[in-house]
Amino acid sequence: MIIIVLNWFNNINLMGHAAYDGLLPTRTVFLSNLSCLLDSIVPTNVPEQLCSNNPVFQFAKHLMLMGVKVTILTSVSTHRLITKTAPIPEGLTIAAFSDGYDEGFKNGDDHEHFLSAFRSRGSRALAELITASIKEGHPVTHLVYVMLQTWAAKLAHDLHIPSTLFWIQPATVFEIYYYYFNGYGDLIRKNSTDPSCPIEIPGLPLLTSRDLPSYLVPSNSNSYSFALPSFKEQLELLDTETKPKILVNTFDAIEPEALRAIEKFNMVAVGPLVSSASLEREDPSETQKSRDYVEWLNSKPESSVVYVSFGSIAVLSNQQMEEIARGLLESHRPFIWVIRAMEIGVKQEDKLGCREELEKQGMIVPWCSQVDVLSHSSLGCFFTHCGWNSSLESLVSGIPVVGFPQFTDQLTNAKLIEDIWKTGVRVTANEEGLVKGDEIKRCIEMVMGGGERGEELRKNAKKWKALARDALKEGGSLDINLKAFVDEL
Repeated sequence: MIIIVLNWFNNINLMGHAAYDGLLPTRTVFLSNLSCLLDSIVPTNVPEQLCSNNPVFQFAKHLMLMGVKVTILTSVSTHRLITKTAPIPEGLTIAAFSDGYDEGFKNGDDHEHFLSAFRSRGSRALAELITASIKEGHPVTHLVYVMLQTWAAKLAHDLHIPSTLFWIQPATVFEIYYYYFNGYGDLIRKNSTDPSCPIEIPGLPLLTSRDLPSYLVPSNSNSYSFALPSFKEQLELLDTETKPKILVNTFDAIEPEALRAIEKFNMVAVGPLVSSASLEREDPSETQKSRDYVEWLNSKPESSVVYVSFGSIAVLSNQQMEEIARGLLESHRPFIWVIRAMEIGVKQEDKLGCREELEKQGMIVPWCSQVDVLSHSSLGCFFTHCGWNSSLESLVSGIPVVGFPQFTDQLTNAKLIEDIWKTGVRVTANEEGLVKGDEIKRCIEMVMGGGERGEELRKNAKKWKALARDALKEGGSLDINLKAFVDEL
C-alpha cells in the first residue's frame, strides 16, 4: 500500500479516476507536501473549484493501475477539500490526522509552529498507520515522500522501511539547489543581484538571476528564510544513501542532461504526470456541454483564443491586473481569463476599470478545467505563471506560452520554456517590477501573430506535444520507469 501524506493545502483533482481492482496485498507509503511552504498567501476560503490536477494523485493513479495499494495520509483540512472535490475512487484509502490547523493555515499564523506541528503530529500518525498495517497483515513495504518532508524518510529509516524522494519540480531546479549547496553557492549569491551576470552550473544552460528559483534571490531571502535550510537538509539526507533513486515529474526528452548531470543520484523521469482528460477525448465539449466557457470556446475560430491563468497561489496587485486587462484589450483577441475570488463575495474583476470592455471581448471565469481549455481547438496561447504542472500541461496540449513567472521554480520553468524548448516567450517587467500592457500585447502578438517567431513557437509546441504523448502512452517512458520502480518494491 502507498500512503500519501498531504499538507493542508493541495492542488488535487480526483475527477476522472476509475475504480481499481486486483490490488496487491503489499503496501507502500507515499508521503507528500504539496504546498512547498508557500501556502500562507493562499486565502483560507480556497474554493473546491481551485483544486487542480496534482502530480501526487496522478502518480497514485498510475501505481494503482499497476496493482499497488495506495493510502493517503493527510491533514483534516486537506481531507475536507478532497472529499468535496469528487468521490474517492474505489481502492484508494484516505486517512486524516489533525495537525492542529483543522480549518487550514490562515494568514497571520506562525510558519514555524505550523511546520513543527505538522511534523510531530504527522510523524505520530504515520507511525500509527504503519503499525496498523502490520497488524492487518499487509505491512508497508516502501515510503515515497515529496521534497522537504525529510522527517518522514527519517521515520521510515528508523522503522526499517526503504524510502524514495518524489521531486515534483523539474530536474533542472533540483540540480540548481544541489550545486548551490555543493560548491557554487558563492557564485550564485554573487551574481544573483545583477541580471546581466551569467551563472554557469554544470549540466545546465547559461543562467542569470532572473532564471533562479526565488529562494536563491537575496530580495526574497527574508520572505522564504525557512526554505533554504529545508532544501539543504533534504540534500544532506540523500548524501547518507548510496546512489539513491529520485523520482522526478518530468520526461526524458525535455531534460536529458539535467536528469543525468549528478552521477551520485539516480534520477528517474516518471512524468509528465498530468490529467489524462486531455488525452482521452479530442473534443472536450462532448462531456462539458453544461459549462458556459466551453460553449463560448466552441463559438471561437481555431487557434484564436488567449487563455489567462496564474494558478491558485499567485496574488497580483490591482495595478498589475489593470495592465493585464489593457494588454488583452489591445491585442484585439478573444480571451478567457481565470480570476479567483480572494474573499467570499468579493470579485477581483469588479475592481477593474474596464470590466465592460473586457466582457465584450472575452470571458472572465472564477475557475475552469485547465486541461479542457488547453485541449480545445480554439486555443492559440496560454498566458501563464509557469507553474510546473501548467508548464507540463502546455507541452502535452501543444499550446505556445506567454510566461509571467512569480516565484519559486516558476522563474526557472520560464527559462526552459523560452530558451530550451522554445515554445514561448517571457514578459519583461519595468524598473518598478510592473509588466505593462504594451509588453503583454507584444508577447501575445509574438506568439499568435503570423511572424517567423510565432511560426517557430507553434512548430516547437507541436513537436513537444508529440514527444510528451509518446512518454504517456502504454510502453512509453512513464510506463516503463514506473513499472521498473514497482518491480523493485
